[in-house]
Amino acid sequence: MAVTIRDVARQAQVSVSTVSRALSAPGLVKETTRQRVLDVVRGLGYQPNRAARSLITGRTGNLGIVVPDLENPFYPAVLRGVQTRAGEAGTSVFFCDSREDPATEAELVRTMAPQVDGVVLCSPLSPDDTIAELADLTPLVLINRTVPGVSSVLMDSGSGIDQIITHLESLGHKEYVYLGGPTASWSHNRRLQGLRDRAPVLGPFEPNFAGGLAAAEQALRTTATAFIAYNDLMALGVLSYLAEHDVKVPQQISVTGFDDILYAAMCSPALTTVAMPTEEAGKVAVDLLAERLDGAPPERRELPTKLVIRASTRKHPMSA
Repeated sequence: MAVTIRDVARQAQVSVSTVSRALSAPGLVKETTRQRVLDVVRGLGYQPNRAARSLITGRTGNLGIVVPDLENPFYPAVLRGVQTRAGEAGTSVFFCDSREDPATEAELVRTMAPQVDGVVLCSPLSPDDTIAELADLTPLVLINRTVPGVSSVLMDSGSGIDQIITHLESLGHKEYVYLGGPTASWSHNRRLQGLRDRAPVLGPFEPNFAGGLAAAEQALRTTATAFIAYNDLMALGVLSYLAEHDVKVPQQISVTGFDDILYAAMCSPALTTVAMPTEEAGKVAVDLLAERLDGAPPERRELPTKLVIRASTRKHPMSA
C-alpha cells in the first residue's frame, strides 16, 4: 500500500499538519522538526499528494509556457530549459503553440490561468496592453520581450548584430543587407537597433525556410556581398536558394544567421550564426516566475550572445 502522510506523522511523532507545513511552508516549522520529518519522508519513500498540497499552499504545482512555433528548433530548446528547472522544483509544465497568432496566444494564457501558478510567454506577439491584462490574470514572465511591470528574460540581439557586422567588416565586406523578420517581433526590432542604419533592410519575411527563399530572391537584386538573416531557419532557406541558382557560398556571397539551432552546424556550408542562450533563458524564466510567486517585484535579466564562426562566411575576394 502507498505510504500516506499519516504514516509519516506517526513515525516522526508529529501531527499531520506539522508534516504538511514541513513540506510546504518550512519556515513555519522548527529546523530540527523539519529535518526529522524529511528523514522519515526519505526513509518511507513518501510522495506528497499534489492535489492535497495545493489546498494547503493555494498553488497548483503547474506552470505554463506558450511559444509561437514549435516547428522552429529555437523554441523546443527554450522549453527544455523550462522543463529542466521546473522538474528540479517538482513542478509540471503545460506547453502550447500559438502558431504566430497574437489572439491565439492571449486565449491560451486565459485558458491556462486557472490551472497554473504562472505562465512563461516566449517571444510574445500580443500588444503591450494585452500582456498587461494577462499579467493581471496570472503571474507572467516574458522571454525576448519587455512590458512595463512584467518580469522578462532577454537575449542580447543588439550585441549579436554588432558581432556579425564586426566579423563581416573584418573580412572586407563593405555592402551587406539584413533580411528582416516579423515587424511585431521584439527580437527583430532589437536587431534593427543594433544595425543603426549600417545596412539596408529587406522584408519583413516569414521567420522560416520559405521566408528565407523569398528573402534571398530579393537580396540577389542588390549589390550586397553578405546577407544577414533574421534567424537560422531563414538562413537555411537563403542557402538553399543560392545553391539552386548556382551562387557559391561563401566564395560569392557570405551568409549569417541567428539562434545557432542544431541544423546550423549540419548544413553545407555550415552556418556562421549568433548563439542564443535558449536553454538558459528557459531556466532563468522559471526562476523569475518562482520569485514573483514569492512576492518579489518584476525583474529584467539580459543574457549574453556569442558569434559562432563557420564556413558560410569568408574574406571578400575584392577586399584589399
